[in-house]
Amino acid sequence: MEDDHSNPPLMATCKHLFVDHRLDAAVDRNECDLPVIDLALLDDGESAERCSADIVRAASEWGFFQVANHGVQQALLRELHDAQVAVFRRPFQQKVGERLLDFSTESYRWGTPTATCLEQLSWSEAYHIPMTPATGSKHRTTTTSSCRAVIEDVSTAMYELAQKLAVILARGLGGDAAGETMRSCTREDTCFLRLNRYPPCAMGSGAGAAFGLCPHTDSDFLTVLHQQDSVGGLQLLKGGRWVAVKPDPSALIVNVGDLLQAWSNDLYRSVEHRVMANAMMERFSMAFFLCPSYDTMIRSSSYRSFTFGDYRKQIMEDVRSTGRKIGLHRFRQSS
Repeated sequence: MEDDHSNPPLMATCKHLFVDHRLDAAVDRNECDLPVIDLALLDDGESAERCSADIVRAASEWGFFQVANHGVQQALLRELHDAQVAVFRRPFQQKVGERLLDFSTESYRWGTPTATCLEQLSWSEAYHIPMTPATGSKHRTTTTSSCRAVIEDVSTAMYELAQKLAVILARGLGGDAAGETMRSCTREDTCFLRLNRYPPCAMGSGAGAAFGLCPHTDSDFLTVLHQQDSVGGLQLLKGGRWVAVKPDPSALIVNVGDLLQAWSNDLYRSVEHRVMANAMMERFSMAFFLCPSYDTMIRSSSYRSFTFGDYRKQIMEDVRSTGRKIGLHRFRQSS
């Protein structure tokens, strides 16, 4: 599909990285079944406390879990998928050079420009969309208005879900007061949505030839992910081994981010995860990132205090100088 005018020139720019090199990406052959939590139980007085405890346990033991009956309408998620496919089908030069839905041209990203080896390459393209107040809405056309309306509706639904879960996890640490602190420092306009597309990668010998997304942890409080198809590719590090996550388009995947791990003094786990590119099929997903404002202070006995802005700046500096994110290790208190 590299000759498709909509595809980013991943092959042309990264082919040299595959010469005489094979990605070491061993994975457990069995797909793992993440804990599944039925959020409908939160509305049942007798079961709500047990459901909250299950959420706390999953965040502590796994750092990843799935939620069913999550309140985000399947019809809305299907609308987003259709809009997302149409957006990525636009010509590559148009994606690079034109603003999407009044967002900055910098919202569109592809590949890994700084990659010097396969381990640093992400075989993907994405739109990284900040949930700021309606930017440039007066310039919208009918088509873009419809597409943006879907994105905004999904974002609002995801925000409400992510904040609900984050408040429950905060209460698991410090009761209602901690829950209210979490609620007050996470607003929709400080969060962002990412639309992902992973093109097929026919390099090497099929599956495992390239990362769709390099191994990493998320830098937020909480991430909500929708795997929009059954292609698969998401893997997480569990017990020192990479395990594949079985896709379930009807459920949403939730994972703990670095900020929540620090805030919880390592009770909740921000787990390293990655996406493997598929040799034959493209894959779509959508992720919502629950973030605070850049001046929000994260205080922890396990880590020196830092603002979200400090953390983001350090990550960018580390990526520039080392080619990878170092993350919370930079801020851990000396023993």
